[in-house]
Amino acid sequence: MSDKTVTIPLHGRISSDNSAAVEQDIMSKLEGYDGNSVVLDASSLDYISSAGLRVILRLKKAYPEITVSNVSSEIYDIFEMTGFTEMMNVEKAYRVVSIEGCEEIGRGANGTIYRVDKDNVVKVYNNADALDDIKHEREVAKLALILGIPTAISYDVVKVGNSYGSVFELLNARSFSKILANEPDKIDWCVKEFVNMLKKIHSTVVPEGKLPDQKATVMGWAGFMQDHLPEAEGNKLLKLVEEVPHDDHMLHGDYHTKNLELQNDEVLLIDMDTLAVGHPIFELGSIFNSFIGYGECDKNLILNFQGFDHVMGENFWKKSLAAYLGTDDEERLREVEDKARIIGYTRMIRRSIRRKGLESEKGRAEIDFWKSELIELLGKYDTLLF
Repeated sequence: MSDKTVTIPLHGRISSDNSAAVEQDIMSKLEGYDGNSVVLDASSLDYISSAGLRVILRLKKAYPEITVSNVSSEIYDIFEMTGFTEMMNVEKAYRVVSIEGCEEIGRGANGTIYRVDKDNVVKVYNNADALDDIKHEREVAKLALILGIPTAISYDVVKVGNSYGSVFELLNARSFSKILANEPDKIDWCVKEFVNMLKKIHSTVVPEGKLPDQKATVMGWAGFMQDHLPEAEGNKLLKLVEEVPHDDHMLHGDYHTKNLELQNDEVLLIDMDTLAVGHPIFELGSIFNSFIGYGECDKNLILNFQGFDHVMGENFWKKSLAAYLGTDDEERLREVEDKARIIGYTRMIRRSIRRKGLESEKGRAEIDFWKSELIELLGKYDTLLF
């Protein structure tokens, strides 16, 4: 046989009664195969005992690249409990979910959230090979919950088209974006709850090493900008970010009104895969973009993204910033907004260039506008702290 992957199906129950016969059957199918890659297809496997596990363990010694695929949740638990998931590649058989006709209730940097029924939502990841991303988000969401941040925890992983999704229970929940779009008179209540949650996040100390450092991420953005700004401004941007001290308080990383849900009078934070630690200025830059930045050149973008128009977006940002800082002082608010804009424009320019923005007239116009604003701001400030 050539060195291609060989797939062998497993059927029914494998126990001490038939494990020897199953092993003999598998070995007969591998006769003459001199490769390392073997896939055991467990889609028809109903049960496996310790005797069956020993068969797979012996196969692992002979074929190091062995994979057990299409494993049911019950049998996966056996593999996980016995440590096999750490010794070899064990792939779950995932329930298939369709999002056709489903309402989009949230959109983040790494995926989109849809309501699949009145009780449940599914977050569909942009990355087709998203199982590691899903594992990361479940871990950080659990950490946030332990640290006192109210959030929904994924209880299932499903296949959605060519990608994967996490399923969450959000019974009759409504996003703050939907509330603002349908009941604009509730803006002050939404601002209060939005800021309360933001302050709760930013006051939460995270144990060392549990979350990525957002400063390192923003340093990467600033480094990217060295090729797209005049030398003096590029160096100034890098220096400003470099001088922001390390901070071990939590950041959400993609905080906006689509990622806050009201469920039975409880406010829940969702879309947790961007959790990090760092100084609040990095969060404020992202928030500015969500309500104003992305729509400065095309006002319809805020409506398309948030579900409410740019006027509501600007009003919500200004009210939220004033409540967060606890001041109505215009000079103070302008200073902090300007520093948030430095981070926001840096992020948007990098994002657009990486998405081939320089290859279209519209993209070049947006990048030129953001760069001119950024260069002006860099001339005004010598620190990002506030």
